[in-house]
Amino acid sequence: MEKAAKRELVAELHGAFAKTDVIVVAHYAGLTVAQMTKLRRQMKQAGGTVKVAKNKLAKLALEGTDSAGISHLFKGPTVVAYSKDPVGAAKAATAFAKEHDKLVILGAAMGKTVLDSKGVKHLAELPSLDQLRSQILGLLQANASKIARLVGEPGAQLARVVNAHAAKAPAA
Repeated sequence: MEKAAKRELVAELHGAFAKTDVIVVAHYAGLTVAQMTKLRRQMKQAGGTVKVAKNKLAKLALEGTDSAGISHLFKGPTVVAYSKDPVGAAKAATAFAKEHDKLVILGAAMGKTVLDSKGVKHLAELPSLDQLRSQILGLLQANASKIARLVGEPGAQLARVVNAHAAKAPAA
């Protein structure tokens, strides 16, 4: 790889690492090209990206970012997965690792927080940002309908009382 191409790759990775919320580092030794393609596809569906870069270049790209604390993970054949959604890359990587034992998750970074492999698995169990948004929206809508029902209830009770008295009164 030429020096200009290396500089370009480091700059691209540095920009990506600075903008993303989570960076997952894993060993991928033994995965076939088809399996790596599947991993990339699953990561893309989760809103993330997978990159294979030389460890030295990845460490250079991490310098000056909040995620610099994971540079010690870059030993051996490593792959980097990152996403803007804090849970997306962790979910996709963990799901893929369950199916393919050759992908070994080493750890991750969420901003300045460094996670080990167990931390990544716990992160993957959390609901995604979209799921949280839909849950909050559902709670808000449920409360709004309850409020509307409560506001309308006194009028409905009054109507039932009047109707009951009207039914009991003798016909005049």
